[in-house]
Amino acid sequence: MSTEEKIVEKDQPADQDVSNEEESTEVQETVEQSIADEQHDAAVEPSSDIDQMSVEELIDALTESKAEVQEMKDGYLRAKAEMENIRRRSQNEVISARKYAVEGFASELLNVKDSLDQASQVDLDESDQGAVEKMKEGLSLTLKQLDAAMTKFAVVEVEAAPGVKFDPEVHQAISMIPSEEFESSHIVDVMQKGFLLKDRLLRPAMVVVAS
Repeated sequence: MSTEEKIVEKDQPADQDVSNEEESTEVQETVEQSIADEQHDAAVEPSSDIDQMSVEELIDALTESKAEVQEMKDGYLRAKAEMENIRRRSQNEVISARKYAVEGFASELLNVKDSLDQASQVDLDESDQGAVEKMKEGLSLTLKQLDAAMTKFAVVEVEAAPGVKFDPEVHQAISMIPSEEFESSHIVDVMQKGFLLKDRLLRPAMVVVAS
């Protein structure tokens, strides 16, 4: 074998290595290009179901959303109105409690006043004129003080006297009698006084009414 033939045989493996490297590079480039294409295709595809909905479906979804929003708004307004009603009721209850705080106490005082009124009308033995006068003065002073205390707390007598028209709101008829002096449905006599605490009835006046 000549020297030239030996050189050719030695060069052949080197050419094959270059060829293999080129093929490997081409395969890698092809794979990278495929990955890039897939990423590009994924990027241009619709990102959500909304993009795939038709116009009619979008309108229906919007209408449904509006209805839900309106329902929540109505619920909020109802809740707000109810809270306002509760607040007002609470305020009225507090005002009423303050306004009529002495109702029970005032009711108990009425019996005391009744007793004093009856005592002041008793005819006493005038054999000891000085003692009688002092007792009457004491009763009169006590009644004045009691009346002043009751007036201070807005406890007032119900208007009830012979000739006054009967009012079922503040009067209680215990009997009815014929009368030539007074018209029908008018008071003939007052058996027990009635009282008001501000605008609330503590006790109705017990009266006799003309039939």
